[in-house]
Amino acid sequence: MKFLNVDRRLNGNADLELVEDSLQRFFADAKLRAVAVNATYLGLWEALERATAGGKRSRPRLVMLAYRQLGGTDFSSAAELAASYELLHSALLIHDDVIDRDFVRRGIPNVSGHYRSRALRAGEPPAAADHAGVSAGVLAGDLALSSAYRLLRSIEAPASVRQRLNDILDDAIFSSVGGEVLDIEFSRTPDMPSLEDITRTAHQKTSVYSFEAPLQAGAILAAAPEPVVTALTAFGRYAGIAYQIADDVLGVFGNESRTGKTSWGDLREGKRTALLSYAATRPEWTRIATLVGSQDMTAADAEYVRSVLVSCGAKNYAITLATENALLAVMHLESDGVPDALRRTLERMLFSVISDLSSR
Repeated sequence: MKFLNVDRRLNGNADLELVEDSLQRFFADAKLRAVAVNATYLGLWEALERATAGGKRSRPRLVMLAYRQLGGTDFSSAAELAASYELLHSALLIHDDVIDRDFVRRGIPNVSGHYRSRALRAGEPPAAADHAGVSAGVLAGDLALSSAYRLLRSIEAPASVRQRLNDILDDAIFSSVGGEVLDIEFSRTPDMPSLEDITRTAHQKTSVYSFEAPLQAGAILAAAPEPVVTALTAFGRYAGIAYQIADDVLGVFGNESRTGKTSWGDLREGKRTALLSYAATRPEWTRIATLVGSQDMTAADAEYVRSVLVSCGAKNYAITLATENALLAVMHLESDGVPDALRRTLERMLFSVISDLSSR
């Protein structure tokens, strides 16, 4: 999905180049360490590096945007901080693919898919190849997660600031895993969770690590006043909920080449979303209830489910809900101390997501 299209005139290509440099140095060092262990281990690090490459760098953009607009000057340290959030994002994506049993992301094999394909080429039976892929995905995600902390330790900042940045990263991981657990449990039970449960899960799973934490971290490294940090945190909460609802809609109705996932993966998993929460209250739900969550779902089944989600009003409902949360997010930026340029950029970024969603 097209996410966080931050105005590069404000964030600056140079800022992202610094982040890329930081990631390249990190992986170069990690691969040197790995090859000293064995060539197989080097291969896993190379797979992780490929998985980290080519993304939108959405969370690093937010770190650098907040840092620059709030008066930061040590862009080398800011880039290390931003890169740590890209590694966190990679870790969560890799583990998410394992949970969802997806072997493809962005139209190409992900880490699990690479190792699965390699095992199949070697003549291993499908079940063994799947296990090889899942195992590699778990390990690569673990490496990315620990690497986020490793990069964080390299930041030049006072001890109190480094401790706070560490706490923010830790809270982001803690919250995201808590949200993921709820997400999994919801998909395993026949009862549809309430909209309140779904939005709380979206906050825990997405808002904290994708919006709140990067903006907080950039602001704190820039020594921004506490009211500004609070305002950005509140913005991040509702922006993350808006994004997660939008992402769930695109997970069903979006183009696979843009979402990076199969167009019926969420439906096959039975992922509980605002779309399904609303649909379950409508008479049309009985027509698709047995299809949603079925591991035998076909492309034709998924297309039928999509048509029902449109006809019963679930798609429009979810789009409206995402828009309402985006408006709440922007309202929290009307705070003294938040620079106008930062406010305008975040508002433009968030509503580009909603605009993209409404065009589907």
